[in-house]
Amino acid sequence: MALTSVLHYSLTSILVLSFFDLSTAIKAAGTAGLTCFCESCLNQTCFTDGVCITQLARQADGRIQQSHSCLAKHQLFPEENPLLCVPNLRHRETNALACCSDYNFCNRDANISLWDIPQIADATGVAVGGLQGLHLYLVIGVSVVVGLLVIGLISAVWYFRRRHELMLKSNSMKDEAVRLLEEARLENHLSLLGEYTTSGSGSGCPLLIQRTIARQVTLVNIIGKGRYGEVYLGRWHGENVAVKMFSTRDEDSWKREVEIYQTVMLRHENLLGFIAADNKDNGLTTQLWLITDYHELGSLFDFLTSTSIDVPAMLRLVFSLANGLAHLHMDILGTSDRSKPAIAHRDLKSKNVLVKRNGQCVIADLGLAVRYEGKTGILDIPANEKFGTIRYLAPEVLDGNLNLKNFESLKAVDIYALALVMWEICHRCQFYGSAEDFELPYAHDVPSEPDMGQMREAVCVQKKRPTLPNRWSSREPMITMTRLMRECWYSSSQARLTALRVRKTIATLMATADVKL
Repeated sequence: MALTSVLHYSLTSILVLSFFDLSTAIKAAGTAGLTCFCESCLNQTCFTDGVCITQLARQADGRIQQSHSCLAKHQLFPEENPLLCVPNLRHRETNALACCSDYNFCNRDANISLWDIPQIADATGVAVGGLQGLHLYLVIGVSVVVGLLVIGLISAVWYFRRRHELMLKSNSMKDEAVRLLEEARLENHLSLLGEYTTSGSGSGCPLLIQRTIARQVTLVNIIGKGRYGEVYLGRWHGENVAVKMFSTRDEDSWKREVEIYQTVMLRHENLLGFIAADNKDNGLTTQLWLITDYHELGSLFDFLTSTSIDVPAMLRLVFSLANGLAHLHMDILGTSDRSKPAIAHRDLKSKNVLVKRNGQCVIADLGLAVRYEGKTGILDIPANEKFGTIRYLAPEVLDGNLNLKNFESLKAVDIYALALVMWEICHRCQFYGSAEDFELPYAHDVPSEPDMGQMREAVCVQKKRPTLPNRWSSREPMITMTRLMRECWYSSSQARLTALRVRKTIATLMATADVKL
């Protein structure tokens, strides 16, 4: 490295000294004329009053080309010290030029050379040939392109991460609602969901959340069939749910049941818990889904068919049944948009009541229900003309004397059906150590599938009612239960008890017998 510096300094000094000698020679040759060597000139000779030129240039392929020529005095600037003849140290690797005017053909004897291009070692430490200018530009260009690609990649990653964060943020309300719904279900506190509802419903969740839930449900197997379709066991987030599936021809019934379930402040421990509703296209038909809580013990009909019960269990079933019906029949006043209307079920029977694991009943199947707005006196009756199951129809319905414009009359129809279901429950109670075999009301009076005429004959003409065993009248609580049934299935609808009165009476029986829910 030191040797290179010394050589560089020496060469520079020589060139500078040559420059000053040249300026003196130019002055001397100014008028005498000068003959120079020139490859491209006639006879390879040129004549000038200026200087002779020798030039070296390194080509792109590395070859060094030498040329000779002459310059006139008027082409030199300034004449005494021409800038063209000053050594250019910045480009000495690629170009070199020498001027002389000492004697004729002096440029043929000029001794100039180009500096060597610095050697660059490769990754193994072995020196490689010098990079030409074009190669250097290529390296720089590639480096710039790679740098731009890296910057672009970083920008793209940042953009997509930011976009993902914004999408997560925009969906946070929906995700939070789904999370709250799942936690509420797992803790049996679905009633809390009403506080988060923005759709005006106190018994469900917003429509967007309902559709999200419905698309997350997986059907397992069919567990029952009803008037309007099939009921499936489904799985949602590890929890069992019931999926009631309607066909499109029963769309009005589906819409009606969903509408009733979404009534403000309807949710109650003795009414079937509504989760969501949605329509699904399976490629062939459109299925209308209604998703509710699942109760593994099934309907009250199925439960009583296979199981006899003791007195405390009987009281829990009857009390919870009356409690759910009393909540339906009750109107709850609140603000203009947060008041619960009174509701008549119109299809109460043991197959439309489910049994929870704690031994309580929940009333289901609200597709035929009627709502009554006490403030306005508006009676909301469904469009279809169906009116419950024939076996459980009250006398005034069978003989056509029901006043559909009087809501109290519709509630009385439910009370008559309540008495029949109470009879089914008591019939399976192990009173005095034994229980009756399960049977439907009027099983000995009408066929298994009676028509309106047969039921009218038995109930309205012959005044028949389900048989009450004599042993029920010998001891409480069956004495009171027998009285309640008789007062609920009176022929006169106005004489029947209310659901609230039935609930209070059974609550008194439970307190006397020290029966807890």
